Amino acid sequence: MSVTVDGDKSASVPARVRRVLRGPRAEKVPSLVGTACTFTGLVDIAAGVFPRFRASRFHDLVGVLPGTLGPLSAALSLSVGVLLLLLAHGLKRRKRRAWRAAVILLPAGAVAQFLYRHSVVGVLLSLALLALLLRHRGEFAALPDPRSRWRALANFVLMGAGSLGLGLVVVSAHPGRIVGDPGLSDRLEHVLLGLFGVEGPVAYGGGVSWTVGYSLGALGLLTAVTTVYLAFRPEHPVARLTGDDEARLRELLARHGGRDSLGHFALRRDKAVVFSPSGKAAVTYRVVSGVMLASGDPIGDVEAWPGAIERFMDEAKAHSWTPAVMGCSETGGQVWTRETGLDALELGDEAVVEVADFSLSGRAMRNVRQMVKRIERNGYETRVRRARDLPDGELERIRRAAADWRGTDTERGFSMALGRIGDPADGDAVVATAHKADDTADTSPYGDLKAIIHFVPWGPDGMSLELMRRDRSADPGMNELLIVAALQAAPRLGVARVSLNFAMFRSALARGERLGAGPVLRVWRGLLVFLSRWFQIESLYKFNAKFQPRWEPRFVVYRTTRDLPRIGFAAMQAEGFVNVAPPRPFRRRAARPARPCAHVAPGQGVRAA
Repeated sequence: MSVTVDGDKSASVPARVRRVLRGPRAEKVPSLVGTACTFTGLVDIAAGVFPRFRASRFHDLVGVLPGTLGPLSAALSLSVGVLLLLLAHGLKRRKRRAWRAAVILLPAGAVAQFLYRHSVVGVLLSLALLALLLRHRGEFAALPDPRSRWRALANFVLMGAGSLGLGLVVVSAHPGRIVGDPGLSDRLEHVLLGLFGVEGPVAYGGGVSWTVGYSLGALGLLTAVTTVYLAFRPEHPVARLTGDDEARLRELLARHGGRDSLGHFALRRDKAVVFSPSGKAAVTYRVVSGVMLASGDPIGDVEAWPGAIERFMDEAKAHSWTPAVMGCSETGGQVWTRETGLDALELGDEAVVEVADFSLSGRAMRNVRQMVKRIERNGYETRVRRARDLPDGELERIRRAAADWRGTDTERGFSMALGRIGDPADGDAVVATAHKADDTADTSPYGDLKAIIHFVPWGPDGMSLELMRRDRSADPGMNELLIVAALQAAPRLGVARVSLNFAMFRSALARGERLGAGPVLRVWRGLLVFLSRWFQIESLYKFNAKFQPRWEPRFVVYRTTRDLPRIGFAAMQAEGFVNVAPPRPFRRRAARPARPCAHVAPGQGVRAA
């Protein structure tokens, strides 16, 4: 099958990309090599830790070699084994640097196996893996991942703990040669000192003390060298949207921005972008834990989407990243799956309100109507304006309030959050604010400001909810008040449709509570209700349903089912719900209120307080 990409004929793009993703050489060979590398590393570690189990025909030959060669070979075998374990994951991901390191280490491991344990099997295993690596060297061409010095600290902690545990095994692996009966504390002290190359309190008979000393010293040296290398190597720049990239994206949004309500969120400046060959379409993304995570539909002309998608997949292949798309529309999901061979799974629904159909009258809107009138009677007033129409002083107060009312240390959101308010380039954004003149207005740094919601443009006649924040001392119902105010002001602003929050698994929740729902659907709904205690899945759905929206399905696009847990974890990291980075030292955490309300992306929830 061939497709036309940006006016040029591209031969069999879907078939070629599908072979990249699912071909046996692209998947099976690196996985097999990585598994074999893990096994070989374990064998080398065992060879370095434990003495040989039987005499060998090579024993007399090796016996004429220098006496320290045995202990050195044990340390070399142990070091090679540990490094091979570290490289196994990189080989499975087809990393070129991991391949080069393994090609150097395997002959060294084979030599150590022969000299220390005289193991022909161990030698043949290492050489067989080396031959496999050389035979399929073309499969290992992936570029390195973006670098971070946090990896140096993580390496020190993990390698230190691993060296300590493995060192205890080394110290205890020669029970017949230990002098006396040292306790656990003595063995632990011996390991800690040995990692720094110092003799410890445990004594051995024969030449075992040299073997143990060299092995512990090798573990300590490995920990130090790998940590220093990661700490001082040049740091790879984090993905950032350049000024030129942003300008090109804004041009595409000006022409095609009305197609997807998530289009404006592509302008987050912590995303990278790939453009189609003609520049008529683009895909923005961020790499999180080895997952190349795009969000929403491609930006630009639908006819040029295949070109941008192809560039995205080529980039994923070059770095051996796992490709994934969060929150694309049905049209976007169809194009992604058709052009790449990926699969799609419905993730939830986006609530979209047609302004012309919205009204507070009627029984269905009674609760919202009563809440809004009660708040207005309490003295609150609302203002809905374009960001460019806000005075500088007021805009600065809104920015400070939005930051201080945030319930987390970091800004949450990725696929449905912009991460900024009042940028001069975002003058078309809409800001709705709630105000109340009370006793605290004169002393508060925000004056009479009590709540904020922020909308970003959705084409020429729409807007998409990006952020909701409020003072926790304000009356309940601020979110409902401001959403109603924004919907009522929409005709004056030329807005015909408003995108609200994303509700995960909305259809399952809705069908599961209907009369006649089957047992499987009821169990699934019960699980979602249980998880709502932490992720607010059900409450977000019910909050959105108050405004009688139409529901637009959103999908996650993925390669294989086994990638879904990894993609889900990466998405939670990107959205700010999981933070695996070490904490900043000596940082005082400011006292913050409970979790804020925000336009939520897949996995997020909103508190309709």
